[in-house]
Amino acid sequence: MVTTAVAILNYNGKNFLRKFLPAVIQYSNSVPMYVGDNASTDGSVEMLRSEFPTVNIIRLAKNNGYSKGYNLLIKEITADYVALINSDIEVTNNWLTPLIKVLDTDKLVAAVQPKIKSYAHKNSFEYAGGAGGFIDSYGYPFCRGRLFDTLEEDTGQYDNDIEVTWASGACFLVRKSAFDEVSGFDDDFFAHMEEIDLCWRLANRNFTIKYTSKSTVYHVGGGTLSYESPFKTYLNFRNGLYMLIKNVPMQQRSRVIAIRVLLDWASAFYFLLQGKGTQFFAVFKAHIKVLRTYRSFYKKRFSNPSDKSILKPYSIVWKYFIKGKRTFDEVENSKGNN
Repeated sequence: MVTTAVAILNYNGKNFLRKFLPAVIQYSNSVPMYVGDNASTDGSVEMLRSEFPTVNIIRLAKNNGYSKGYNLLIKEITADYVALINSDIEVTNNWLTPLIKVLDTDKLVAAVQPKIKSYAHKNSFEYAGGAGGFIDSYGYPFCRGRLFDTLEEDTGQYDNDIEVTWASGACFLVRKSAFDEVSGFDDDFFAHMEEIDLCWRLANRNFTIKYTSKSTVYHVGGGTLSYESPFKTYLNFRNGLYMLIKNVPMQQRSRVIAIRVLLDWASAFYFLLQGKGTQFFAVFKAHIKVLRTYRSFYKKRFSNPSDKSILKPYSIVWKYFIKGKRTFDEVENSKGNN
């Protein structure tokens, strides 16, 4: 019999856990609950022990970030499927069953994401995941339902279940055997874009990633790092290049990375023009870090069994900022490669 567990990684999220964990417990079909605590200092562990005695608590010695934190947590779980959800996620009745069904139906599906909508604006998709993720020709991730800062209202336009490029780390169900086969998340990412890197490596093992609209969750977002955090900017720009160095096929690598670096610097100077000097320096620091660690990340690509491109044949930057396309459907249906 196939078994499932729910895993929540926590860092100083006591208030989120107290608010959202009751629904997770209520609507998850009595599956085991695990909370991995990244050395919180807000009394999270004490609160869990007092108010949620059925939850399995895995205490970690330090703040390992999302990547290593989840790797350590999942090592403690023996279930066949593991649902990873952020502490600031509100689940809905029967949210888990459709995800399990997708993995049960096709053994080559490694992970599946639900529809992720905004907790604050329940009719809109949420920034981190929307209705499934893709990557443009220069490695920029985007979602059905969210392009850059533009969020679409959910009118049923993405109520089809499809294969996607990546599943959002905010909430997805993963086949543990596949997760283990690729050695889980890359610890060096710490946080942000590690789920995209994971999904790319799963694709290199001939697994697929799915999205189903039959499950819906609501995400607060920015619970650990706000969207305006310079550290978040640093991680996104650094990890975006790390991901390309590791995964872009050799025949595309030089061109894709060179153009990506130029586009990153265009973003940096745009931050500067907006008076966001700390964001500008975050991009600068990210690129310096990549230069210093390039060799070690380049070596990681040779652990991949194949060289598979999962990039879309167009630039989302061009279509959004130059062509004015504001929805996923507009991007997909517009003519031309750019």
